[in-house]
Amino acid sequence: MRKNYTVSALCLLLAAALGACREQGPAKDSAATTHQHGPLTDSTVTALTQPVNMRVVTNINAITPESGTRIYTAVVNGVVAYDTRQQTGIASRVGGRIEKLLIRYNYQPVKKGQLIMEVYSPELAAAQRELLLVARQTPNLLAGARQRLQLLGMQPAQVERVLQTGDIMYRVPVYSNADGYILEQAAAGELTAPAAAGNSNASSGGMGGMAAAAAPPPPAAPATTPVMLREGQYVSAGQPLFTIYKANNLVAEFSLAPAQAAAVRQGQKLLYHPVAEKNALQPGNIGLIEPVFRNGLNFSLARVYPKDNRLRPGQLLTAYIPVVYTGGWWLPEKAVWRLGSKAVVFRKENGTYAPYEVQAEPATHNMTRVLTGIGSWEVAANAAYLVDSESFIKTRSSWKEKDL
Repeated sequence: MRKNYTVSALCLLLAAALGACREQGPAKDSAATTHQHGPLTDSTVTALTQPVNMRVVTNINAITPESGTRIYTAVVNGVVAYDTRQQTGIASRVGGRIEKLLIRYNYQPVKKGQLIMEVYSPELAAAQRELLLVARQTPNLLAGARQRLQLLGMQPAQVERVLQTGDIMYRVPVYSNADGYILEQAAAGELTAPAAAGNSNASSGGMGGMAAAAAPPPPAAPATTPVMLREGQYVSAGQPLFTIYKANNLVAEFSLAPAQAAAVRQGQKLLYHPVAEKNALQPGNIGLIEPVFRNGLNFSLARVYPKDNRLRPGQLLTAYIPVVYTGGWWLPEKAVWRLGSKAVVFRKENGTYAPYEVQAEPATHNMTRVLTGIGSWEVAANAAYLVDSESFIKTRSSWKEKDL
């Protein structure tokens, strides 16, 4: 009885082991088949598996770029400066010591014939004594002695007074030879060239972007700094002391961003007015466009030579320049996202949006001109909605083949 029970138990264990082996065999074959052929995926959802910084799925509206020639008015700021083409200098004709100086600060207005300073000159005193001696002993040499004093800076009336009174003038007066604004010769090389405020039409692309081109520096009027020349200082004969910029020759300088300077030409007409007098609008022509590199920025200065003598140096101006843009494609400013010096648009592809790097100029009147050929594209109307704030945008040109 006990032997039969043992045999039956052994048979049951053997049958269970055989069943387990049969179930395990097909499972291994299925795993091997899956590993051999790979997982089955739907090609329609491949784009959905890419990260959000490479492709975005959204139902935002898409727009088509516009083309054609457009004319916009560029509003730039400027300042009235001195015309360096019309200037004259003042030098000491004799060597000596400055006894009296009437100029206190640079760009001080002066009139023609105004006394600038007085110089004590031993050479001049000796020449006057010689004049008096010649007048008493050898009158036939008086003309030469008189001429010598005039060459040393004395006026004919002063020479006659010395002959009549017999008193020697120990101070040589130095007068202004023109109407204008006087500048110390040592500071003439450091003339502060004014520059207008940055392009009011260029703007950044939101929190994540900056303007594609740095704006020109703000306007700066010439600094009225004190002169370094002092009373008691010695000067030599022929030493240049002052420069006078004539008051009737001024220039209005306006700073242009590189994109504006490329569209502006010499001789182009514009309208400008002082900032505080909007009703005093007057026309002008651009006489010179000068490229400038200052404080690490590249920009251009557009010079206008005004005919209005009521303008004053350092006066701020506002100008309106019509600029013609030809070629390229136009998009709203919010459709272009700025990545530092780069510009990105989101192109619609198979119901999704992919970022593409394009060549774009700074915004003009809330519109951006794109120089890349995007005429057949459909782009997102507002790129800010497609930017992930916690990741970097990976533009289409920087993708690798395995990412596609």
